[in-house]
Amino acid sequence: MKQSRRNFIKLASLGMVSGLVAPHLVSCDSLNSTSGSALKNIGLQLYTLRDLLLKDPKEVLKSIAKIGYSHVETYGADINTGSFWGLTVDELKKILNDNDLKTHSGHYDLGKYLSKAHQDKENIEKYIEIAHNLGQKYIVAPVPPMDQINKLEVGDYQYMAEQLNKAGEMAKKAGIKMGYHNHFWEFKAFGNGTKGLDILLAFTEPDLVVFELDLFWTKKAGESPQSYFSKYPGRFPMWHVKDMDRAYSTPLELNNFDERTGKRDTLNLMEVLGSIKYTEVGSGSIDYINMATFANESGLAYAFIEQDEIYLDNKLTSIKKSYDYMQKNFK
Repeated sequence: MKQSRRNFIKLASLGMVSGLVAPHLVSCDSLNSTSGSALKNIGLQLYTLRDLLLKDPKEVLKSIAKIGYSHVETYGADINTGSFWGLTVDELKKILNDNDLKTHSGHYDLGKYLSKAHQDKENIEKYIEIAHNLGQKYIVAPVPPMDQINKLEVGDYQYMAEQLNKAGEMAKKAGIKMGYHNHFWEFKAFGNGTKGLDILLAFTEPDLVVFELDLFWTKKAGESPQSYFSKYPGRFPMWHVKDMDRAYSTPLELNNFDERTGKRDTLNLMEVLGSIKYTEVGSGSIDYINMATFANESGLAYAFIEQDEIYLDNKLTSIKKSYDYMQKNFK
């Protein structure tokens, strides 16, 4: 792997990056899940209901369970207090248990840990302790260093990959794997088709680091999730399942890249957000029936409904609509 990392940029400059991660690098264990069970047994990323959770997390979790969800993905751990939305880890664990809810994965802020510019890194050991206490199998970095989002270059993604590997080594001792969740910026090209997500996939160790593919953001970036599942089989044991309003389905222009100068357009995040609208799963433009045929190839073990913004008056109605679609269409 070390030799392949040293050769990565040379290969990328020749446009050969797509073949770097071969199927023989993937653990057979990651290919054992079945698509039907993972998609029917859909979880919920709790960020979807963040406003409600801040008001009454106990009641919200109870309502999620009543709809039929059996597992949730956490977010918002306060590393200083070891709490979620005012609940201690033990209190959250009890509420989950009381409602027959499990949590297999959590999003944890690793912005400084993944940044070359910051020396005051987040406490990975503390995150591992929290995740272990909750019974989670994955600690997921939800975003890259956001204060550098328009400055990230190849070397920054390489550094992020090495940091994920180091965290993966620490987490492995507790039976936990590190994960990375994408948005759209990981698909900006660095010439010859090389993209940030490809760098992370090539430079991380498959037995230490997994990926949670956000299907909405991948499609919005103009990429095919299915092609990533085929190129990197077994590397995506988690999916974020969200749908795209049909009127807002035009892909983003991410890669206006000048090969002569090596310069590309700067992303205006406010303009990007203005071109995005979410909808309940099954109501939009993403073909989840087709996507499901790639579940085994991706290594899918857990999938989570997430809707970054809900436009219905009742947010619980929204997550029920998405849940019901998954129950109707998957076995």
